[in-house]
Amino acid sequence: MDTPPRLHLVEDITPLMWHVTLTVAGDPVDATDIKVALERLSYEHPFLLSGRFAADRAEVRYWEEAVDVDEALHMAVGLWDEHRESSGLPAWRVVGVEVVDRDTFHRRGKYPHDAPGLVAAGRVLPF
Repeated sequence: MDTPPRLHLVEDITPLMWHVTLTVAGDPVDATDIKVALERLSYEHPFLLSGRFAADRAEVRYWEEAVDVDEALHMAVGLWDEHRESSGLPAWRVVGVEVVDRDTFHRRGKYPHDAPGLVAAGRVLPF
């Protein structure tokens, strides 16, 4: 008599929200073209918070839903190429990515001990 295959429970993995800052750069394009492309991207990517641009670089800030930081980083690195054609984004390459969890993002807005958010070089303050 054959034993039926055992069923395994799938671990319940709840995605988290990650704040992403993605910076891309490349050959200069018309500033109006990149502005329009970033506006299109904001319609295609619903959690886009803001975008900054110059003729040769752009930065987008947005929320990403992912199980862990590795997954959020992987999605962030692919975002530009994934939307390049549909949004009309220039063929720029990723030059920087920052991914932080929600708690870290919100803590950055608070100033401990009435200290400013930016600290002089070499100065170390507690969170």
